[in-house]
Amino acid sequence: MVAAVKYEPWIEGVGNKLIDFFGTTDTWKIVIHTDAPVAATDDELADLTEIGNSNGYTTGGGNITFNSTRSGATITMTAVDVVWTAATGNLGSSTTGRYFSIHDDTSVTDRLMTSYDYGATFTVAVGETMTADFGASLATIG
Repeated sequence: MVAAVKYEPWIEGVGNKLIDFFGTTDTWKIVIHTDAPVAATDDELADLTEIGNSNGYTTGGGNITFNSTRSGATITMTAVDVVWTAATGNLGSSTTGRYFSIHDDTSVTDRLMTSYDYGATFTVAVGETMTADFGASLATIG
């Protein structure tokens, strides 16, 4: 994936102690959506237009198994890759997926964390897969 763009209200949430990097109770997910995120104002999943709930895609996205560790003054966030496989039709029955966003599924409003732009709309046809690959770490702070 390309470089992440942080949702600005998420940064405010970190400062206001609304984000728990080390808790074990929050579930973080990644969604596919069609509309360009507005980093300055989008703060919840309802601000985005997610692709349809069908053919291998589930509304609300895939669990990234978010985790954080601290070493000295640096926090490293990790995530497990999410793989979607188109089942009986195009993934989400959509041909307009383009953006990926991570959100805290445990928060009441599904607080948005970060977004990625695929660069162009895409179609995942029957039998094909789309992978959100986070590499060695999702992000670092410090």
